[in-house]
Amino acid sequence: MNKNSRIFVAGHRGLVGSAISRKLESLGFNNLITRASRELDLTRQQDVEYFFKEQKPEYVFLAAAKVGGILANNTYPADFIYKNLMIEANVIHASYLNDVKKLLFLGSSCIYPRLAPQPIKEEYLLTGELEPTNEPYAVAKIAGIKMCQAYNRQYGCNFIQAMPTNLYGPFDNFDLQSSHVLPAMIRKFHEAKISPEKRPVVIWGSGAPKREFLYIDDLADACAFLMEGYDAPGVVNVGMGLDVSISELASMVKEITGYDGQVVYDKTKPDGMPRKMLDVSKINSMGWKYSVSLEEGIKRTYQWYLENCGK
Repeated sequence: MNKNSRIFVAGHRGLVGSAISRKLESLGFNNLITRASRELDLTRQQDVEYFFKEQKPEYVFLAAAKVGGILANNTYPADFIYKNLMIEANVIHASYLNDVKKLLFLGSSCIYPRLAPQPIKEEYLLTGELEPTNEPYAVAKIAGIKMCQAYNRQYGCNFIQAMPTNLYGPFDNFDLQSSHVLPAMIRKFHEAKISPEKRPVVIWGSGAPKREFLYIDDLADACAFLMEGYDAPGVVNVGMGLDVSISELASMVKEITGYDGQVVYDKTKPDGMPRKMLDVSKINSMGWKYSVSLEEGIKRTYQWYLENCGK
């Protein structure tokens, strides 16, 4: 890419897309193409193909997706599989039709088997059963990976795939009905802290599962890194290579938010995968590594929440 390249960031208002846009702008790329969902519905093939034909992007960051936590995935499985399949199929095919030089597809660590050996290597994809609570979403993301690889093989495209771990940071979704675990915790602990009743914070599950988290600006940095320097056909994991239990995460968020009340674990709710930590030796060997620690990232995210969402 050069500084004047026409770059389409699909999903630029979301957590991932907004961070990628900020990163590219900070690097001096001044020709970003963006569209809000009300301006361009990526699930509509005709609209997407017209947009690509008119705008002719040279590079595409495919960060648009319908995402959510366990509750949202369990409640709206049809929405998760349909919308994600449509978005990725339309954007990937339109990129091929319009000779996009390079596309980066953003997947998810949930593509890997529920009981995959830890840490999870890229080659573990499709070697076991998926986690039932987010299987429709995972199937859609796997389809996107395989679609990129098929277009590379048949048409000689350069469509690469990055698989990030659990993400968090500024502009995250803090809605308790649809958010992921870390932003949900931040909101729960903050609201419990300011509540006059001093009600306990209820965490889904046993607290035993272990998860890895990556600050969103680190992912954006990795995406720019891969777009500039990675052209091989295989999937690339993006994460810290470190994990914590949900109970350890809750203790950290409790301390950072200043909540001094009780924490209760609702064991009637699902835990999800018992452990999910990525093997990031592949991207580390290329010269990229995370820079923001989990504690520092949560502090930054909580400060952003206070300034933009907190009461």
